Amino acid sequence: MSEKKPNAKALAPILVFLLFYLGSGVYFEYINPKEGQMGFYVMSVVVAFMIALIVAFIQNPSLSFEKKIHVCAKGIGDDNITIMLFIFLMAGAFSGIAKASGGATSTAYLLLDVIPANFAIPCLFLIACLISMAMGTSVGTITVLVPIAAQVAASAGLSLPFCIGTVVGGAMFGDNLSFISDTTIAATKTQGVDMRDKFKVNFLIALPAAIATLVILFIMAMRGNAAQFVNKDYNVLQAVPYFLVLIASICGINVFVVLGCGSILSGIVGIATHSLTISSAFSSMGEGVNGMFETMVVTILVASMGALMKEYGGFEWILQTIKKGFRGRRGGMFGIGILTSLMDVATANNTVAIVMAGPIAKDISEEYKISPKKTASILDVFSCICQGIIPYGAQLLIASGLAKITSLSIMPFLFYQFLLLVFVILSIIFDREKN
Repeated sequence: MSEKKPNAKALAPILVFLLFYLGSGVYFEYINPKEGQMGFYVMSVVVAFMIALIVAFIQNPSLSFEKKIHVCAKGIGDDNITIMLFIFLMAGAFSGIAKASGGATSTAYLLLDVIPANFAIPCLFLIACLISMAMGTSVGTITVLVPIAAQVAASAGLSLPFCIGTVVGGAMFGDNLSFISDTTIAATKTQGVDMRDKFKVNFLIALPAAIATLVILFIMAMRGNAAQFVNKDYNVLQAVPYFLVLIASICGINVFVVLGCGSILSGIVGIATHSLTISSAFSSMGEGVNGMFETMVVTILVASMGALMKEYGGFEWILQTIKKGFRGRRGGMFGIGILTSLMDVATANNTVAIVMAGPIAKDISEEYKISPKKTASILDVFSCICQGIIPYGAQLLIASGLAKITSLSIMPFLFYQFLLLVFVILSIIFDREKN
């Protein structure tokens, strides 16, 4: 447990960020809109986080500037942050070259030839669930599937935010359950429980939510009008890299290997089908990586801000407040869930949120006799719910960036995350598990 003195004022940077980012978006979108202007793009998320980070640096003048820089460096240098940054680079390269080679377009039209138009979205959800379970990363899954979902939406005349939200939901399903997911590893390690035990508890919460999501998607699909596709030719060879990436993901191959091989294969196929030259292949990869720079900068800023807030005692204040505010076994479980949620909202990183909430969650579980596997499951579920909903999280930022829409426009269509919240609350209310 942290020995920092609890300090609520240390959380001020979060409020500053929300004020500038969400406040300006609401103002320019709804209060003072201008024709042709997207209100939520007026204030860059990077600028909002920069302002919040400046506030974090101004706080606690007793700590020297050099010490604050050191604290930020440690936060940025965390293993999970480093891995995430590398995934962003690989994901950008794959996305860029796969799109330039014609892979995304060919894959989309090939799928539209096989899948009935009205059931494209439920199928996307199922595919996202399988891939994310195999890859152990929602970010990698979103990177692979969002370009396909965007092409399906454009070709079939479907709602783009709806398609993207469906993919994000499926990605969070697998990220929450996968044995190789960072969140699963962090949740089980902090509670000292076997992954299989945690999976069994977690599965009983996630599966009903996934089934309910599919039912909703199928009902919406059946009630909708038949989509009128524009018949376009596609090259099956150009679609091969995407399908091989999907198969490799399902087989559980490392996400870096999958994205790296996918990029190379997309380049080879693009050159073979004359959709790419050697020079354009490299330039398209560069453009894809450039498209990820904002997300990477946000990750660095959030890691820095989170490290400073922790150093000032902001996270300790959250921990102490949650621990004092809940009584009883079910209260303890809700406290752990709220604690994890606040940590994720503050850090925008579900793995970091679990690592930080884990020690106090273990104390709460021991005090209220909550089994370690239940605690690990609650940690993982609540962190994935929040991470899959917050508009400044990596998942929605990448999805919206690839689809060229705002992250807030996706939020109303995150059916799986909202249903997962309902089912985890029900699992706590009706919990009869004995420790």
